[in-house]
Amino acid sequence: MKVGVCFNLKRPMEESSSEDLYAEWDDEETIAAVRSALSRKHLVIPVEGNEEAFEKFRKLRPDIVFNMAEGLYGGSREAQIPAMLDMLRIPYTGSDPLTLALCLDKSLAKEVLSYHRIPTAPFVVVHDLKKKLKFPPLPLIVKPLSEGSSKGIGNSALVRTPKKLKQQVTKVLTEYRQPALVEKFIDGREFNISILGNNPIHILPISEIDFSKLDDDLYAITTYEAKWMPDHPLYKKTPPCCPADISPALKRRLEDIALSVYRLLHGRDYGRVDVRMDSTEEIYVLEYNPNPDISPEAGFIRSLKAGGYEYEDFVSIVLKEALKRKGNG
Repeated sequence: MKVGVCFNLKRPMEESSSEDLYAEWDDEETIAAVRSALSRKHLVIPVEGNEEAFEKFRKLRPDIVFNMAEGLYGGSREAQIPAMLDMLRIPYTGSDPLTLALCLDKSLAKEVLSYHRIPTAPFVVVHDLKKKLKFPPLPLIVKPLSEGSSKGIGNSALVRTPKKLKQQVTKVLTEYRQPALVEKFIDGREFNISILGNNPIHILPISEIDFSKLDDDLYAITTYEAKWMPDHPLYKKTPPCCPADISPALKRRLEDIALSVYRLLHGRDYGRVDVRMDSTEEIYVLEYNPNPDISPEAGFIRSLKAGGYEYEDFVSIVLKEALKRKGNG
């Protein structure tokens, strides 16, 4: 087949840019890994997920697209490429525009989960600090509303005083030019549950972030530094453990809630559910990521390997799942 691979390639950082500007975009290694896996059986056509993508897809007419693109601008940017492909009736891997747009807006996704009685931390969305809002009790964690990859989340994102809360919200509003999500901090263990497939759905070995090695001045949260900066103390002192050391009963609970989230938010082909568990063992969903990082060293791929899958297996399975939809939309 003629398979398109759509991506957003990380750019060299400009001096005026924040260090996490391109955190969600793919590096050359990730793009090469997907292309290599696909090229064993197919003709691969790379397409950058930018303003020119629609015209390229229209001319090239690939049989299917392996979509990795994060999109360019706006709060629904992850939906841009799938929407183009739907318009052109070209099948593609991964979730549809509705799921991608919904899940990138953390507050909307949390509202859907709450409506269906899936526990998620109490929250407030701040558009303007001049407006009076009733916040959950401190401590709180402050995040950009529509970002992934822990963009905008550093050690200072966890606030314990009204003064720090105001400072952190101001930072999100000004630096990220979007509303701030302020939610109750769930103090406890953090798990990532990766999912593969549609029918059947495979729940991969669960991963846990180990916060036990952190110094007292570093908070137990998964920050941008902990994910992306290998030389940073937060990266070195928050190692993932996969498979997680958990009881069979907890494993079933985590799998059940992840499966509920995946189905409820119309997850497709693959995705990852992030949760935290407090001291009473109540589980709270942080978010569902329908377009998780699939770089060879990413947490999703770590869970795949723990489940006995090679990278090429993953790419092949996702492509086959998407091909089942060909001609149905």
